[in-house]
Amino acid sequence: MKIAIIGGGPAGLYSAILLKKQRPQADVTVYERNRADDTFGFGVVFSDATLDNFEKYDPASYRRITQEFAYWDDIAVHFRGTVHRVGGNGFCGCSRRTLLTILQERARELGVTLMFEADIDEISGLADADLVVLADGINSRFRERFADHFQPETDLRSNKFAWMGSTKPLDAFTFIFQETEWGPFIAHAYQYEVGRSTWIFETDPATFKRAGLEGLSETESAARMHEIFGWFLGSYPLLTNRSMWRNFPMIRSKRWVKDNMVLLGDAKATAHFSIGSGTKLAMEDAIALSDAMHSAPTVEAALQLYEEGRREEVEKTQHAADVSLVWFEHVDRFWDFDPVQFAFGVMTRAKAITYDNLTLRAPDFVAEVDKAFAQQVSARGFDVDAENPVAPMFQPLRLREMTLANRAVVSPMCMYSAKEGVPGDFHFVHYGSRAIGGTGLIFTEMTCVGRDARITPGCAGLWNDEQEAAWRRIVDFVHANSAAKIALQLGHAGRKGATKLMWDGMDRPLEQGGWDVLSASPIPYFPDSQIPREMDRAAMDRVKAEFVAAAQRGEACGFDMLELHCAHGYLLASFISPLTNQRSDAYGGSLENRLRYPLEIFAAMRAAWPAHKPMSVRISATDWAEGGNTGDDAVAIARAFGEAGVDLVDVSTGQTVRDAQPVYGRMFQTPFSEQVRNEARVATMCVGNITTADQVNTILAAGRADLVALGRPHLVDPSFTLRAAAWYGADIACPPQYLPGKEQIFRNSVRDRQDFDDLKIKGKPKTRAELRAAAKPLAAE
Repeated sequence: MKIAIIGGGPAGLYSAILLKKQRPQADVTVYERNRADDTFGFGVVFSDATLDNFEKYDPASYRRITQEFAYWDDIAVHFRGTVHRVGGNGFCGCSRRTLLTILQERARELGVTLMFEADIDEISGLADADLVVLADGINSRFRERFADHFQPETDLRSNKFAWMGSTKPLDAFTFIFQETEWGPFIAHAYQYEVGRSTWIFETDPATFKRAGLEGLSETESAARMHEIFGWFLGSYPLLTNRSMWRNFPMIRSKRWVKDNMVLLGDAKATAHFSIGSGTKLAMEDAIALSDAMHSAPTVEAALQLYEEGRREEVEKTQHAADVSLVWFEHVDRFWDFDPVQFAFGVMTRAKAITYDNLTLRAPDFVAEVDKAFAQQVSARGFDVDAENPVAPMFQPLRLREMTLANRAVVSPMCMYSAKEGVPGDFHFVHYGSRAIGGTGLIFTEMTCVGRDARITPGCAGLWNDEQEAAWRRIVDFVHANSAAKIALQLGHAGRKGATKLMWDGMDRPLEQGGWDVLSASPIPYFPDSQIPREMDRAAMDRVKAEFVAAAQRGEACGFDMLELHCAHGYLLASFISPLTNQRSDAYGGSLENRLRYPLEIFAAMRAAWPAHKPMSVRISATDWAEGGNTGDDAVAIARAFGEAGVDLVDVSTGQTVRDAQPVYGRMFQTPFSEQVRNEARVATMCVGNITTADQVNTILAAGRADLVALGRPHLVDPSFTLRAAAWYGADIACPPQYLPGKEQIFRNSVRDRQDFDDLKIKGKPKTRAELRAAAKPLAAE
């Protein structure tokens, strides 16, 4: 077999090593356009988990790599005159040049042919190769040559960055957030060998321009950075090596394989440097390719297996990198945070590290986080223990005169089980059991303001006396038997009305028994959906009156809070989104105009709703579709409602148009809540694939939301919040009938939590930094 590898970086060299080990008789050649000792950049970073992989797949190169590595366990965050150190991370740094030398030597030992200064421009020169590995880096010529097939997409990110080095020794992966007269600068720094450290400097484009960095030489740029970070660098110089300022390209390729060619490493996909995964991804690509070549009977089958098996992991890493880079791009959102909360945000920005994870690894740091959060609550007038605080999830929150005992919320979830809009026994048990379960706030499902405002025939409503009496029964039970507050969410289905029950075909039109539907513009949801009637002034006045009447009935029921549903493509959302609003009158066109009718309704409801009771609004922060609303629009929308008197913005996303392309994942909507909260300066509630109390605490402690709504977890466990309270040792209200159960779970949870923590600590392998530290005394003996 003949294998040609284009690119002599870590991806190309490591794939050559592994493939040659598998097939000693194969002709494996690496073609690299640069010289053997050319390298750009300074150090590379690997986690302990990545090194475990290296040890498994090629012990010889692993041993040489680990002999050369600098190890550290801590991450240090410098911000506004403070430094917070968090241990237990397990990172290793190595000179990129050293890594390449090790891999080159290992490849030669195995019989790989290395061709340097070999500029392979035409694939035709490799026509006799059975396998062609395209590992020619971020500017891959072959990826671009076959762009029609690979279909790469490049997202050039906004921040400017430059990669430099220093002789400054470091004992931790170091983040420095530096305020300057021009704006914020960030340094990402780590030691990679004795007397050498990598320094990546980053800033937003406006600060870059104000600081006069545009057009400076490498030497001049290094001098400017030394001026800014000189307080930390001292007399140690900054070193350059092609250290020009540039924008990071996030690259994704729709296909990785063409015939017998396959993309590896940065040629196929990039991950932002803030999570230190570029070289890791490249070398793990090589591992995945060698595994596929070992398992599959043919090259064609192996390449298909490689792409199918590897893509999910790469995309997960890229998603984490995306979330991380956005955090750094918008660091100004958090600049006025308490330093310990800021540091917690740095640690948890990519979602891989959480509150519970940090509690195990850095309990003193999390204790500081808890105290800082409790102090913020205390400053808002609550008598809470700031010295021995409960976890953020169990800190109170006040909206106007409504006080919530904790931050856990039962998300609004349609049950599609009402009869002519009347909630029945199912609803009574559903809401009542979750109130007893300890949640701070319960939202009703979207409750429709009129018969023709329903989504489906099973949707609940509040337009007549029978419905009002049924809701009052539920509200009275919640208030009599729990400490929970209950919020009424009011909405109108608009063009998504007259559809089937969710389990019969979500958003699909009724085949019989339907009703006329309304919208901002006459655009059906599906091509075969009913065409909605564009609302005229008379219809707008009628619907507004229905919202006000329903709000008044909600007050008569005793609801504690009122929410206006302006999301998910329903009637008011159809006015807000440019994808569904094509009007040419005063209610169409600009965002200001598109908001006009929803704000009219909100103002009318606010006037009818008691002044001491809060109101919230649910928005779709993005339409997840080209030409639709974005996170920046969500900030403007939230500000407009804030000026109108809203107390809380319930931040959801999407469901506006059927061809939307949401990016799912853990807590996938939380970044939009974070943006709205910290740019529009309004309280927010986040929702969306949030499944654990650990995630709730992580979100709250990092300042990403003020309340956290959970849907599915509450469907399967009405006592979700009570269980979490027992786990974190936070007292919580409970009806007397259930006290024996509460007492038992609180007793058991102390032991269960300790056993769980002990198991996790014992099961966690020691980091190489810990092992090296433990070995030093033995070596001395």
